[in-house]
Amino acid sequence: MNELAPPEAPVLRHYAPATAPVPLVFDSPHSGQHFPADFRPAQPESMIRLAADTFVDELFAGAPAAGATLIAAEFSRVYIDPNRDETDVDLKLVSDDWTGPHVPSHKQRFGKSLIWRNLGMDMPMYDRPLTAAEVRHRIDHYWRPYHDAVVEALDAAHAESGAVWHVNCHSMASYAGSSHPDAGKRRPDMTVSDRDGTSAGAEFVAFVVEVLGGMGYDVRVNDPYKGMALIERYSDPDAERHSLQIELRRGLYLDERNRRKSDGFDGLKTDLDRLCVALADFARARVDP
Repeated sequence: MNELAPPEAPVLRHYAPATAPVPLVFDSPHSGQHFPADFRPAQPESMIRLAADTFVDELFAGAPAAGATLIAAEFSRVYIDPNRDETDVDLKLVSDDWTGPHVPSHKQRFGKSLIWRNLGMDMPMYDRPLTAAEVRHRIDHYWRPYHDAVVEALDAAHAESGAVWHVNCHSMASYAGSSHPDAGKRRPDMTVSDRDGTSAGAEFVAFVVEVLGGMGYDVRVNDPYKGMALIERYSDPDAERHSLQIELRRGLYLDERNRRKSDGFDGLKTDLDRLCVALADFARARVDP
């Protein structure tokens, strides 16, 4: 079998609105758990799965019932990360010359850029370098189809309504890791990020914070995360293209050690269903004549 054959499993899941559509798009780029055949990591699968935003796609699965689109990656973020720019290639991982664009992000310092070089401290992801052909294959067959699906959904909504609101969905460990300046510090229940006010209108951000805060959650803005490539790449508030990121503290819904749903899962899912409905009403009110 050609190790660089096209994907043998779906790259993503795309859920269209199940009711009257509104210009609202959710995406979950890090909930995928599929390991493509050419992955061959040096670290155990059980450890790699800890990097996933486990069940985040399920938590936001109420979006289509509210009239929104939902897109979720099926492949592991460690194989290639949809929430990094395609130019963020870690040259320390590539064995031969990379001839494509190269604009490294701060994530390369940790070995967690477009294709992860490290799983954690002193945990190299591979026992071999990757070839430029392997990197290009992952971009062309996994990263690009995911981005194409997000762009298509955003563009279609904007063309229909003249505006679109985008929610990029994630989860975070309950406590900052050892490499973080705030190591051991408990994180807020939720973080809403807009890249320091550049990726979304203030009204959109304030509305999400108000809704979630009204449910009793501790919600922070741009703390500890400010948002990455997906909301940066596809936002333009001046053109009524608003993107924000939501991070959920995993302890709200997950046994973080064994990655099983906790007793809090159903309650959080109900609250996020309510958020989806509230955001659909928010978007509808701003585009209906």
